[in-house]
Amino acid sequence: MTKAERRAAGKNLRSQCPRRSHAKWSVRTDDPIGLLEASDEGRIKNLLPVRYGRMSISPFTFYRGTAAIQARDLAASPTAGIEVQLCGDCHLMNFGGFATPERRLAFDMNDFDETFPGPFEWDVKRLAVSILLAGRGVDLAESITEEAIRVCVASYRLRIAELAERTILERWYEGIRVDDLVHVFSDHRKTQHTLQKYRRKATARTSESVFPKLIRIVDGRAKIIDDPPLISHAFKHVGDWEGRAAALIASYKATAGDDLRHLLDRYHFEDAAIKAVGVGSVGTRCYAALFLADGEEPLFLQMKEARRSALEPASGSRRYAHEGQRVVNGQRLLQAAGDIFLGWTEIPGEAHFYVRQLRDMKVSVDAARFRASTLIDYARICGWALARAHAKAGDADMITGYLGRSDVFDSAIVDYCKAYAVQVDRDYAAMMDAIRSGRLAADIEPEVHETAGGGR
Repeated sequence: MTKAERRAAGKNLRSQCPRRSHAKWSVRTDDPIGLLEASDEGRIKNLLPVRYGRMSISPFTFYRGTAAIQARDLAASPTAGIEVQLCGDCHLMNFGGFATPERRLAFDMNDFDETFPGPFEWDVKRLAVSILLAGRGVDLAESITEEAIRVCVASYRLRIAELAERTILERWYEGIRVDDLVHVFSDHRKTQHTLQKYRRKATARTSESVFPKLIRIVDGRAKIIDDPPLISHAFKHVGDWEGRAAALIASYKATAGDDLRHLLDRYHFEDAAIKAVGVGSVGTRCYAALFLADGEEPLFLQMKEARRSALEPASGSRRYAHEGQRVVNGQRLLQAAGDIFLGWTEIPGEAHFYVRQLRDMKVSVDAARFRASTLIDYARICGWALARAHAKAGDADMITGYLGRSDVFDSAIVDYCKAYAVQVDRDYAAMMDAIRSGRLAADIEPEVHETAGGGR
């Protein structure tokens, strides 16, 4: 089909799925705890109280850790039938800044554990609800959070319409640099200040900068410092760890191109430890691995367990036998500029992993510091970034044909968010009851706030 025909086809989808129908959500009254317990299967048991402690901080942190619950709910929601590669866990804290291979600071999605093909509306709805919950978490007025949602969805709708006018290659090359954002928000003093601060912060978040903080020298070798249960070598007591580590690295190298293998051969593996990160990922096997070149140049890689996507049961299809490959290929489809160290590996018969740099100028916002203007501006940026990703990995013409030029879809998503937030509050209360009754164990970390661990 031509571009015009695809836009017309998208517009015609309104008859079977009216844009206003996306406002619908009827609060279910079932017990969500069983689904949470099912998601705990295979996780490291002594980290589960950390997971629930972080989720207990607020409805927003609970929401961050419950992609599986909303995935099940979205499976029963109206969709136009336009499929894209989804982020799958598209909330505010899964966007941020990081270095491109050219060492420029980009802004984009930064977590793809749940990436899977599905209806474009699912990412939009998950992002929009997170805006409402983040705003409520810092006591912003309901009118402010509603405006932020409208701004986000309008930004998505308008940006994807702009991108639909470009060629396929132009969409593929399109990216968002932090320098671009500084220019766009030149008249927004608070947002300008925040962007400048995070640009400075990013330059200090590298393997070299974190090396002295995470490492001590033992018998002449660099070792990652234990800080149990958040950083631990406890796994070394299970089987032949040195052999398993060598096998993991060899399997990872086998997924890399010749150029990356050449680069990796310059580094020597030194140590690895389990490092609890984020909220939803806590309890999965996530290794921080230290490599050194010339005995002094550090490289930290993260080998993160890749489990079945929370979206997979809803869609019923499966495209990759290896979950790490699913995550890596989804990330490459969605991001404008990827990590050169991306790859996948496995412990045969036990777990799949994907590999990326642990730190490479990665920065994210502190949701606890949102104010009205910064939440609205940040929502606009996230809507822009999501539109760019969907335009690259989906059919921008059909999506823009379906969404149109009015704010009908925007208003429907605002109403959906208000209705679904009631569901989140109810499910959060159920989790807190389960913690109080002892059904779920939770360790509260007073120093952990909304940005705990970054990403998920």
